[in-house]
Formats: sequence, C-alpha cells, structure tokens
Amino acid sequence: MHPRNSSQALPFLLAGLSGMSQFHPWVLVPFGFLYLVAVLGNGTILLVVRVHRQLHQPMYYSLLMLATTDLGLTLPTLPTVLRVFWSGAMEINFPACLIQMFCICVFSFMESSVLLAMAFDRYSAICCPLRYSSILTGARVAQIGLGIICRCTLLLLPLICLLTRLSFCRSHVLSHPYCLHQDIIRLACTDATLNNLYGLTLVLVVVLDSVLIVLSYIMIIRIVLGITPREEQAKALNTCMSHFCAVLIFYIPLAGLSVIHRYGRNLPPLSHTVIANVYLFVPPILNPILYSMRSKAICKGLPGLLSQRAAWPGRAQSC
Repeated sequence: MHPRNSSQALPFLLAGLSGMSQFHPWVLVPFGFLYLVAVLGNGTILLVVRVHRQLHQPMYYSLLMLATTDLGLTLPTLPTVLRVFWSGAMEINFPACLIQMFCICVFSFMESSVLLAMAFDRYSAICCPLRYSSILTGARVAQIGLGIICRCTLLLLPLICLLTRLSFCRSHVLSHPYCLHQDIIRLACTDATLNNLYGLTLVLVVVLDSVLIVLSYIMIIRIVLGITPREEQAKALNTCMSHFCAVLIFYIPLAGLSVIHRYGRNLPPLSHTVIANVYLFVPPILNPILYSMRSKAICKGLPGLLSQRAAWPGRAQSC
C-alpha cells in the first residue's frame, strides 16, 4: 500500500472494548453516567465559585481553573466515546482526530500546570502566611492563568505541525474510542523519530511539574513539622489534603498510560482501554467530589446556589 500523507489519509477507526463489541450498548450506560457526573460536578464548582463573592480568593480561583481543565479534558471525547458505544460508528477523519488529540493534550498539560500553581498557592499560604495576600493577588492569579494558557498552547502547536507531515499506510485502527498522540504515531509508515523525541520533551515538562510539586511539599512539611502544637500541624496539613489527592489521581493514571503505551505492547488490548479510561474519567469525577467534601466554603455554597436558582431561574445573584 502506498503511503498517504495526512491530508489524504484514510479515516482512523476508533476502538471500543476489544473483543466485547456485543456488550457496547450495556457499557454506554455507565460511560454516560460518568460523563454526567464529571460535567455536573465541575460545572457546579464553576457556578459556586462564580456566584459567591466570599469565594473570590486565589485558592478558589485556582480551583476554578482546575474545574475548567477537567471539563476541557472530558468534553472533547464525549462525542466519539458515546458514538462508538451507542451506534458502533468507528470512523473519524484525520482533521477531527487531530483536533480531539490537541484538546486532550492541551488540557492535560493545563491540568499539570494548574496543579503546580495550586502547589505554589499552598506553599505561600503555609510558609508565608503574613505575605500570602500580597503574593497571590487576583491580578497575579489572572497572570498565572494566562501564562498557563500560553505555555501549553505554544508547547503543543509544534506537535500538530509534526503530525501533519506524517504519512499513514499501516492499519488505521486506534486503541481507544478517542485519539491519543501515542496511538496515532505508532500507525505512521514514515520516520516518526522527531515526533517521538518531541513527545519525550513534553513528557519531561510534565515530569518537571511533578518534581516541583514534590519539592513544594517537602518544604511545606519542613515548615509544618516546626510547628509545636500537634493541632496546628494537623490543621496546616489538612489544608493540603485535597490538592495532594488531586495530584495523585492525575499523575498516577497519566504515568500508567505513558508506560503502557511504551512498554505494554504485549499486554491484552483491554488493559490499554482500561488505563486510558481511568486517565480520562478519574480526575474529572473525583476532583469536584474531593474539593466539595473537604472545603467547608464549597459545601456551604452549594445550598445557597440551589436556593438562588430556585428563586431566580433567569439570573444568578451573589451572596
């Protein structure tokens, strides 16, 4: 078969559960429920922080950014995942696949960057409490958000350019019901060394984010251990628990997905599907639950939001 460049490439074929296509209609129900929980949970966080003036603080602005990135990670995959399990429609053309892959990559990098920014927020609050309000002003948080958007977009634009120069002549069957970078480049029949090297560079950027987060926690723990009363130590560490859990539920599935794509070629296809869907669903679903359970301000804001919506269906008021 002659190689075709990206503009002439045949449609890619998305994959559901390998060897279990007869169960796809049944799988649609839990997948649809997971999407619903992720969208409602993160959407609720956005509304609560937006509506309540007492939540207009740097920590909650960071939570706002985290909920936005989780929605951005969830919504681009919604059409293809539900279509694959509902109607068995597997085909996706190259431009649509490229856009979906770009969205997944951008919001994944944004989530890593937001978690790093939240680590800086926790470090400032615990290690420099007297200067916290002057270090993290609303304007500075806005600058951090703009910097995250520029950083992630500029880092990933070359990835798209590199993908468009590839030719595809092998199997066009992907491993998941959505497009991932690792999945696409393995199908290329032209030299993808440059793509792999640039992909490795991006992985190193995410590793750097995680290392900086670990260093921030090391410094936080050193400061906290210097606090004499145990009650104060527990109170200080408790303010970090939601963020610490968010870090774990994002980086562990991401690391698992990277490892299984690089070294798990001999594993059953179902294992690729499972880890990819854990990476897709776990952070967007658990983050709103974690922050709602552990943040008293968010918990108090939820009944107020519901009562305001009931009283003013056309307009949200501030508390």
